[in-house]
Amino acid sequence: MALVLLLVMLTACAAVPQDLSGKMFTFPEATNTAHVRITTSRQELSAVTVCLRFLTDLRRGYSIFSLATPSSANDLLIFKLENGVTEFIIRNKLAEFVGQEYGLNVWHSICTTWDSASGLGQVWFDGNPSSRKLISSGTNIKGSILIVLGQEQDSHGGAFDTNQCFVGMMSDVHMWDYTLSPCEIQNYMSDLSFTPGNVLNWKALDFQIKGRVLTEDKQKAVICYCN
Repeated sequence: MALVLLLVMLTACAAVPQDLSGKMFTFPEATNTAHVRITTSRQELSAVTVCLRFLTDLRRGYSIFSLATPSSANDLLIFKLENGVTEFIIRNKLAEFVGQEYGLNVWHSICTTWDSASGLGQVWFDGNPSSRKLISSGTNIKGSILIVLGQEQDSHGGAFDTNQCFVGMMSDVHMWDYTLSPCEIQNYMSDLSFTPGNVLNWKALDFQIKGRVLTEDKQKAVICYCN
């Protein structure tokens, strides 16, 4: 009987991937606690593409996507500065991407690519590519991977800072273990048919919500006609 009860409890606690099509995460307030923790079975990445959409009215800097391992809090970090500059960090090495138009209270699509062989990284913003820049080469992201949305990890899974948190809405988070082609990225940007992420897939996402983060229907600009 005890064994049966244990199996029932384990089944109840097991995370079940959810289809978040048409949904978004809402981060309604600045805290150093609220975040979405995403799990993956991957332990090593020699190349990566991360794509997501977000909307915010923040004027300060904030984290968009934080991936940490026990040996490196900034194994992969996408961070927006107050001047609209995108910081892309791989293995604690930083490249800044400038000159991409950015507006408040507007849905933006962002994709970042990197591969270890060349060391080159690139940021696509609302369909427009940046120049390709050397970030980190010859070393893979390796270890117990932990991905956090809404906060920047300054240690593996913690050490969050309210002044770096994200406030707003986020949706359509995908991650691949290879660099997407420009055509595939444009398909994502245009919300056309594309191959879902094989590391993170918004249509089958294994995640945990910590603190006050809401899962809601995605809001889009609409035209209403009233009588």
